[in-house]
Amino acid sequence: MGKRLSEMTLEELWLLFPIYLTAHQTCWKDWYAEEEAEIRNILTQAKQISHIGSTAVSTIWAKPIIDILVEVPSTCKLTDYMSLLTAHGYICMSQSQNRMSFNKGYTENGFAERVFHLHLRYIGDHDELYFRDYLIDHPDTAKAYEAMKLLLWKKHEHDRDAYTKEKTTFVYKYTQEAKRIYQNRY
Repeated sequence: MGKRLSEMTLEELWLLFPIYLTAHQTCWKDWYAEEEAEIRNILTQAKQISHIGSTAVSTIWAKPIIDILVEVPSTCKLTDYMSLLTAHGYICMSQSQNRMSFNKGYTENGFAERVFHLHLRYIGDHDELYFRDYLIDHPDTAKAYEAMKLLLWKKHEHDRDAYTKEKTTFVYKYTQEAKRIYQNRY
């Protein structure tokens, strides 16, 4: 029997779970809707659940991982949700005072058919919504983002941190532009 995920080094995990992109899949919307319904049953105090990330933008290639943003009231402790989510197949990947990230669909044999990243935050910590909407409303910017990601995919196939870091300036720029345009949309 091979190593458990919790026993693997970061490098071993990156080899097992490389970055790869694919054309948009219509099933992603359904996968999100099904997972959102499950999350609503698990986290009854969730105020807002949103499909974020590139799989929420139908015109661009994306990693086939559904990103879900869950916003809860600031009166709640994020850590109170850990056992609820882990009981439903989520693995806590990182946590800070104001944010927790969970993954679902990672196995010792690689990715499952459906893979989710759940971003647990307090209400109002949702810049990703602005970036998503900007890409949907500005197809040329979305295509530029896609082109950058396609280049970074091959450059950093086994280094998620570097892949993400190289996108940061672009994402920040257009998130700020979206917040200027959309103002208090959320």
